[in-house]
Amino acid sequence: MNNLKVGDNLTIHCYKHNGILHRVCEEATILEITNERLVCANNKTKITEDDGRSYNTNEIAILIFYKSSWFNIIAQLKEQGLFYYCNIASPFIIDNNIIKYIDYDLDLRVFPDGGFRILDRNEYKYHKHIMCYSNELDQIIKSELQELISLKKEEKYPFDKEKIQNYYEKYVNLQKNVKK
Repeated sequence: MNNLKVGDNLTIHCYKHNGILHRVCEEATILEITNERLVCANNKTKITEDDGRSYNTNEIAILIFYKSSWFNIIAQLKEQGLFYYCNIASPFIIDNNIIKYIDYDLDLRVFPDGGFRILDRNEYKYHKHIMCYSNELDQIIKSELQELISLKKEEKYPFDKEKIQNYYEKYVNLQKNVKK
């Protein structure tokens, strides 16, 4: 990561526990690099699923990846307000300008009114069984989900609307400079 800088574009590869590539996101523009996280953004970017289907996202998204936490965050700036889609996932690595992580099924969806819902519990149970998640991994995943919920309830980063707005403005300004 030492040679990466704000404004660089990366690709994102999401894997499953068995090593199979699950999803590819074509573009993520770096907004911030710290010792604990990488913050990127994209807009109307192409997503390709493992079955070959592809689609483009509809809005600007702020993407937050962690070096030691077992989740990543997608803050979606929609017309209806700020939504968060939080993936329970392994800490990320970067390999040849590709952000890579393992998705562990459970997701936390946060709505503009502050409400939230845990998603994909059945998918988690199924994959835990067929991919043989260890008891230690199961404990990490459950603990990290609770940590994420605590951060949400306390409105701590990354659930800080002002910080997300600052990232949004930084991304818009970077894109203006690219088009000049």
